[in-house]
Amino acid sequence: MSQRDRDREVTRRALIRWSLAAGAALGVGRSRILDVLERTGGPAIAQAAAVATRKRSVHLRGVNGGLAWFQLLWPHNDIAVARDTSDQVPFHLPGDHRTVAGTGGTLTLCGDSPFAALPPQLQMTAFMAGSNEAHTSKPRSIARALSGDSLFAIAAVLQNGNPGVVPVIAVDDSEYGTAPGAPAAAVVPSGADIVGLFNSAASRAGSLLATTAHADLYRARYATLAALNRASERSTTRHAYATGKSAARFLGTNLSAQLQIQPADEARYGIDAAMRRDIAEIGRTLIVCAKAFQMGLTSSLILPGLRDDPHQAFTDPTGLRATTTGLKRVLDGFMADLASRTDSVTGVKLSDDIVITIDGDTPKTPLDRNNWLDDTPANANWMYVYGGGKLKTGWFGGVTRSGATTGFDPATGAAKAYDGDLQAKAACAAVAYAIARGDLRAVQDFSRIDISGLIVA
Repeated sequence: MSQRDRDREVTRRALIRWSLAAGAALGVGRSRILDVLERTGGPAIAQAAAVATRKRSVHLRGVNGGLAWFQLLWPHNDIAVARDTSDQVPFHLPGDHRTVAGTGGTLTLCGDSPFAALPPQLQMTAFMAGSNEAHTSKPRSIARALSGDSLFAIAAVLQNGNPGVVPVIAVDDSEYGTAPGAPAAAVVPSGADIVGLFNSAASRAGSLLATTAHADLYRARYATLAALNRASERSTTRHAYATGKSAARFLGTNLSAQLQIQPADEARYGIDAAMRRDIAEIGRTLIVCAKAFQMGLTSSLILPGLRDDPHQAFTDPTGLRATTTGLKRVLDGFMADLASRTDSVTGVKLSDDIVITIDGDTPKTPLDRNNWLDDTPANANWMYVYGGGKLKTGWFGGVTRSGATTGFDPATGAAKAYDGDLQAKAACAAVAYAIARGDLRAVQDFSRIDISGLIVA
């Protein structure tokens, strides 16, 4: 590709991002934006803005021991069947479980498992992978398994072709990492600050095309602006654009308003005054995320899961259950929210267009709830993934009550001796495959591991 073509591609992407921001602020649907882009910038630009070629992704990171809470939502199969509480395994609902024959391994669900009503092919995938890293806020044995490239940055590279204003958002100290070709992440202190982030992005919308060597795209930018202004049919909007003095501020204010969290949003996610503050914060972040996904503003979110160290969790059954049910409510609320929203261009439900990963530093031992120790058999770790139908579901590898720890063969999915590094590489490649909608060639830019046993063609 020549430098001229590269410059043109950059400005074309900028026009698309600017138009999506402006349209979202004005309340103009994406289908209308595409009509305007086709008339003003040509069919090629409209087509580029139309389709999210990769799935969107959300990455929850349970750090400083916080990953352990998710072990209670999706327990190891042999641990969950220990009905006698005298076994002292760290499972809080003995007898309250059911086994799902996943499309890969077996998955055991309990009363607090999110997504439990989904069919087997849309259940969670659990990969034994990586090593126990207690205690750290930046676990890397899984996320950096592919030659040091970050799983989250790889996801953003794959999503580069998606239209959007801010490609990836990292909340608080969530580590984004690097990969060749990865866009910069926008970092915000909390989920609530995502609203302010897009306010700022929209305010700078004009600058996205401030420098361009292509007069046709430069003219298309202003023609698109005028067309969107007419589509809004709001006198205040027309005045703002006519004067040109407060257009950026107007865009930011209106975009911010569309992303604001409303009481009805919190009710749908089960957020109330009794919910743990950090779980409520996860829920509020996911509320804004769902809205931003629907408006085509971003493709990826990295956020903290729980960050506490629940050594004494089983000494407080009431607090423990408040945590597990709270996590279920916000995660189920998020999936239901996505299922209620569709891409206005493709008509696809956002719930069919999402990959979710949950990883962390230590899942804690699945063998003894007393002081719920950090040590795990074989120093193992694991990651939960919602693959949206592109990954085989259930456990790949696992831990039994005797402490026997197995991994998996990525090529077949069969049980194999635990090799945390190899299986972490395979797990990351599988996540990339799901985000790439099954485009194995795109995954091979980062990994050549045969993952035939983990994926759905």
